[in-house]
Formats: sequence, C-alpha cells, structure tokens
Amino acid sequence: MERKVAFITGASRGIGRATAVAMAEAGYNVVLTARTLKEGEKHQHMVLTPNGKPLPGSLEETAQMVRSHGGESFTIRMDLLDIQSIDNAVESAITQWGQIDVLVNNATFQGVGLNVPFQEQNLDDLKRVFDANVFSSFHLTQRVVMNMIQRGGGIIISLTTGGAEYDPPMPVLKGGWGFGYGASKAAFHRLAGILNAELGEKGIRAFNLQPGVVTTEALLATMGENSEMAFAYGSAPPEVPAAVIRWLATDSEAVELLGKTVHAQSLARKRGLVPGWPPPEATQA
Repeated sequence: MERKVAFITGASRGIGRATAVAMAEAGYNVVLTARTLKEGEKHQHMVLTPNGKPLPGSLEETAQMVRSHGGESFTIRMDLLDIQSIDNAVESAITQWGQIDVLVNNATFQGVGLNVPFQEQNLDDLKRVFDANVFSSFHLTQRVVMNMIQRGGGIIISLTTGGAEYDPPMPVLKGGWGFGYGASKAAFHRLAGILNAELGEKGIRAFNLQPGVVTTEALLATMGENSEMAFAYGSAPPEVPAAVIRWLATDSEAVELLGKTVHAQSLARKRGLVPGWPPPEATQA
C-alpha cells in the first residue's frame, strides 16, 4: 500500500517536530522543512535563548526521531522569507515521493517586529511579518494544493492562534500579542474557509487548529517557564497539538469540524488523544 506524505513546516522543533513524529507513527512519510538544518545554526530574524544562543533543535535531529519511530523523512531547508526556497521545497518533495497528501502550516515568523507595542511598531518590520505569515504561507499552500487537486484531494492544517480572533488578555510586554502577530495570523486564518468553499468539491479539506499555550522552545525563550499566559490559561506539551493534527488527518469524523476553529487542547481532552495528559492533578484543578 502506498504511504501517504505529510509536508510539515517549522519541523526543526516544537509543534512541528512533535507532528513529524506523530505522522510517522500514523504511517506517513514526512517532508521536514525549516531554516535550521543543523543544530546551532544562526539565521537572520530568529529567536535566541536568554544567553544569546540559537534555540535547540534541527531538521537533522527531527529526522533521527522520525526514523526511531519507524518512519521515513526527507529534509529540506526552507525559509518563509525566501519564495525560491518554498518553490524548491515543494518541487523536491514531489520529486522525492510524487505527492503531498497533508500540508501542516506550522512555521511562523520569529524575530524583530513580531510582538512589539503599537507605538513601537516599525513599518518595515510589520511588512516582513506579513511576508512570512501571510504571503509566503499563501504561496506555499497554493503550490501544494495544485498537486493535491491533480491527485484527487488533500488536507491542509494551519496553525492559528487566539490572536487571530480575539483581543489580547494583557499587554504585549506582559505576555499578550502585538498587532503584527495578531493581524498577520488573522489574515491567514481566513484561508481555510476559502479553500473549503472553493475547492471542497475537488477533495480539499482545510482546518484551522488553535494549539493554545504550548511549552515550546520559543515560548520558554521569550516568556520563560512562569509566563502570565501559561499561568492564566495553562500550557500543554507539543505532543498535544501534534496528536490532534494526526487525528484531523486520519479520522473520518474530522470533517464535522470543517469551518470551525479546532481547539487542540479541548479536543485532545475530549477524545483522550494523548495518554497521560492532562495529568490527574491538572484535571482536578
């Protein structure tokens, strides 16, 4: 039986890495894309740890984890600020395996200008955020969907955020989100509904997945272990949204959630998708 292929952006760490493992466990070949191919690489516009080092994680390490879970992977360096790298990644993936059945839009811009107070927002930085989170992500999705339609359909799962739909519960410097992040994610949030309305009859299914507060390397570096957002809303490990992504891609009941924002943590709880999570003390709190 032909193995399906999942194309995952931002797969060097965090939710992307956990998703790669989850999809490999589900029997998928996985295309791993991100900027960081090797551990410790530095890039322009990136989050650093408090001591000034690159965040831990790399595509090479994710590929090793995929192999340890019985999967096959294909790693491609891709940068949302480089359209040519996006085209190369899609073409290389299709050349490698001939198809893309699931696209996980997980990568997001990380760097200066993403979350700053309104009065300090620089217009050039704001344009850069939109280039990555809206225009390049749209371009990637459009390229992948063209291949999916040729093969009879496919699934698009885009990571969204409360910032795309709601006002921040606190100022940006205290753990909320700024205009650049919220507005760019809100723009891309609209794409899933458009895809379902225009291409549903051609086999395309698109979901917006809200992971909630997730304890990723980037969150720890920018907000620390005791951030106000995590304290107010709780935080889940990356394996939780990854399990929900796997469920959306593989379970026929997922079609009932088309047109809705899928809240990963509540769905994972409801369906028991992550054994041992939430821990008993969290359930009782």
